Amino acid sequence: MTTVTDLYPSRGATEVSIPRKDPVLWSSPDTPGPIATAELESFERDGFLAMDQIIGPDEVPVYQRELERIISAPEIRADERSIIEPQSKEIRSVFEVHRISEVFAKLVHDERVVGRARQILGSDVYVHQSRINVKPGFGARGFYWHSDFETWHAEDGLPNMRTVSVSIALTENHDTNGGLMIMPGSHRTFLGCAGATPKDNYKKSLQMQDAGTPSDEALTEMASQYGIKLFTGKAGSATWFDCNCMHGSGDNITPFPRSNVFIVFNSVENQAVEPFAAPVRRPEFIGARDFTPVK
Repeated sequence: MTTVTDLYPSRGATEVSIPRKDPVLWSSPDTPGPIATAELESFERDGFLAMDQIIGPDEVPVYQRELERIISAPEIRADERSIIEPQSKEIRSVFEVHRISEVFAKLVHDERVVGRARQILGSDVYVHQSRINVKPGFGARGFYWHSDFETWHAEDGLPNMRTVSVSIALTENHDTNGGLMIMPGSHRTFLGCAGATPKDNYKKSLQMQDAGTPSDEALTEMASQYGIKLFTGKAGSATWFDCNCMHGSGDNITPFPRSNVFIVFNSVENQAVEPFAAPVRRPEFIGARDFTPVK
């Protein structure tokens, strides 16, 4: 078996901070595609790209109806791919939505979406993960600060930072209902978290993250250095962000729901190997092992 070098050690005895060793853009900024050169340069600098609209106003109701169908279907609620809020008992996330739903499967294959992923990653891509995050009003819990790559590297075995996510708003994202927050520029520093990964950690971490959580001291230092950007937008807007961005979101205590579909594209040249810092792989509905390119 070929040994893959661990470029980003994490889950050890102490927290470590090291410079990123991979490119942010895997193609040149002037590579033809749906993202303009100036926007690609902005993505490279900040680690994210916000879009006012990626799906049109006439399409939004289609996705909203599908969202409601998914979260209200008893068979989906009972599926292991659904994560339930421990207190309210409402659905928090539903994973592998591109396999559960034909509507979201078409969105994954939409060139407005996958074309941008190919342009950023400089190769064909496959879906490492997809999910809808549901934040109904009056108490839906947030997602604590983290780098996705730290988890995907430690627990799923992604070797390099050649992965990009898009969060598409299915309801309006206000500045008060638990929107996405990112530390601009934080994608250039890898924070390896302290503490070993428990077996089947995903069962707990998808409700409330513990392993892979940065220290207060590290978060304070990063926030002081990079600042924090909060993303808002109408349904149909989107935020693309690099896999190593430090990000999170707050609770939603407003009456206004916030629901987004979240698609993670990974380069076919960055296929998952064995986890770098976990005793076993996470289930495939969380970290895919089907590397078939999206066409």
